[in-house]
Amino acid sequence: MTATDRSIELVSTAAQAAADKLAHDIIAYDVSDVLSITDAFVVASAPSDRQVKSIVDEIEERLLKELGAKPVRREGDREARWVLLDYVDIVVHVQHSEERVFYALERLWKDCPEIELPADAQATRGKAEEHARLKAAEESAEPGGEWR
Repeated sequence: MTATDRSIELVSTAAQAAADKLAHDIIAYDVSDVLSITDAFVVASAPSDRQVKSIVDEIEERLLKELGAKPVRREGDREARWVLLDYVDIVVHVQHSEERVFYALERLWKDCPEIELPADAQATRGKAEEHARLKAAEESAEPGGEWR
């Protein structure tokens, strides 16, 4: 069994919305062969709680406006460290970068086929690593803001 056309459409729209809000490392898996409760997972991350919320809000708004889809469940909103949007056909996980590394959802679903995403979403691969390098460089700067 593979993800339905409707699921693929939801995944593409969610991934594009996440990319438009500068999410990092967007990926989607067809989990329909191993789970009976949903067809696909979308995973994205961001380096701040505020950006996680912004991404989640954009995904929700776009899926409703463009496809008439409303989540049946939304969890993790308060802390905005890992927000889950359950659309039945797909489940969207937007995680803070630290949670993404710690929980490593990709490791759990690596045997499932990846779903092809829009080019903008694919271009987000490696952004978390790039952000971490920039942050480390900033932290190594001397007090007073001057670089060593």
